[in-house]
Amino acid sequence: MAQRASTASEESAQVSKDLSAQVIKNLHERMVRIRLFETEAGKLMEAGKLPGFLHLYVGQEAVAAGVMAALRDDDQITSTHRGHGHAVAKGVGLREMYAELYGRVTGACLGRGGSMHINDVTRGMLGANGIVGAGVPIAVGAAFAARYKGEDSVAVTFFGDGATNIGAFHEGANMAAILDLPVVFVCENNGYAEFTPQSKHMLLTDVADRAAAYGMPSVIVDGMDAVAVHRAAVEAVERARSGGGPMLIEAKTYRFFDHQGVKGLRHPYRSDDEVAEWKARDPIDLIETRAVADGTATRAELDDTWQRTRDEIAEAIAYAEASPLPDTADLLLNVYSG
Repeated sequence: MAQRASTASEESAQVSKDLSAQVIKNLHERMVRIRLFETEAGKLMEAGKLPGFLHLYVGQEAVAAGVMAALRDDDQITSTHRGHGHAVAKGVGLREMYAELYGRVTGACLGRGGSMHINDVTRGMLGANGIVGAGVPIAVGAAFAARYKGEDSVAVTFFGDGATNIGAFHEGANMAAILDLPVVFVCENNGYAEFTPQSKHMLLTDVADRAAAYGMPSVIVDGMDAVAVHRAAVEAVERARSGGGPMLIEAKTYRFFDHQGVKGLRHPYRSDDEVAEWKARDPIDLIETRAVADGTATRAELDDTWQRTRDEIAEAIAYAEASPLPDTADLLLNVYSG
């Protein structure tokens, strides 16, 4: 059975007891950057300024922030169709990300990838992916490459509960376990595979139990608590980096917006009470309340983080809107066939 980490209420006294104030502020800043990036992206989509689909990460910020704060710059990650939060937390530039959403040539992928395919290999972000579960074998391959080259970097793959029904997940988990690879599996279990509740697509209550089938340890954490996620991630990453092999983290979390966009398809698959109950556990409110209560940060310091980030995002959006569209003459640039 999967190990259960402490709940947020059990850890609410003294946030900084085990983590420095610098780490707490780092987690907070990463989450604020994700929240504001996604909030503004949602507004831009509603205004008809962004092409394509947009899967917002609002509500799940604690997972990306908690994990990424445990990684080095040379560690690599693979993401999902809901990948903006991972990219922001890993350090991909906000200018390049907004430009990519706008389809501009200054984007992270030269305007060719769009929302679901942002990557920046210089930051260790190997890519968001529109195919469910497809990032798992890529991360396993990255971990294999690191081992082969004698490097001590770690690969982390993010995926949802629905992706653990996909063959790529099981093949990747089995290969990682057998070869003892330095890869961490992070299941962001927001309770729904698009519109299907977990209880309707698997009989398990905890996705983490699937790790046992491959001889892999696992842990279940409160995915609304960045501190709890970070502690679990530090353990898993250090274990992988030191040769201990792979581990699975299941973060129980929730997305505040619909599967796609802000208003979504208006398909009533979640009750208003359920959404309100999860919003009451907003991960940013949680870390701010605890940080102020124990003296880790002042309200003024936290407010300054919000304002600095707003200013940076406003500049990034202006940069994206002023950037040119790709030249059709470059249509075949970087296109190849096997």
